[in-house]
Amino acid sequence: MKKIGLAVSALTLTVGLAACSGEESQTDKKEKDGTTEEAAAEVVADPKKAFVVFNMELAKKINAKDADLNSFEGAKEEEKTPELLASAKESATATAEELKNVQIPSDLEEYKSDIEAALTDLADSYQAKAEELAKEAPSLDAANETFAKGDDKLGTVAEKIGLFKSSIGNEVN
Repeated sequence: MKKIGLAVSALTLTVGLAACSGEESQTDKKEKDGTTEEAAAEVVADPKKAFVVFNMELAKKINAKDADLNSFEGAKEEEKTPELLASAKESATATAEELKNVQIPSDLEEYKSDIEAALTDLADSYQAKAEELAKEAPSLDAANETFAKGDDKLGTVAEKIGLFKSSIGNEVN
């Protein structure tokens, strides 16, 4: 009987110690990794990192939509077929719509109005390109100027955050 009682006590003690040591190791791990709630909050609230990620995602979204437009703009005059023109117009329209739906991360809340102004210019530039491509003799110069304004505004946000001025145009054209 004593052996059974001793075995049960030992088992209870072992289970109790295992549970406690598991909790301690998770806490120790969090402290070592720097993933305590406070550290996690600091990482999430890093506007530099958030802006870099936002900018990369923005370039990906634009590139996913404007490939045909880029092909048209890069084509020689004799290569600009009616089919390429039509797909470029669709591409410009789709890109404008995509830019109108971009969500700004909460970590960039302080810069939201500046980023929204830049996104508006970028969307307007693609919409202007779509409208120009519907004309007999399209000229994309004004639309490209509008794009440059939006690009400059995004670069200014980067500088305000403490990053080097960047150009989304280098990523999407």
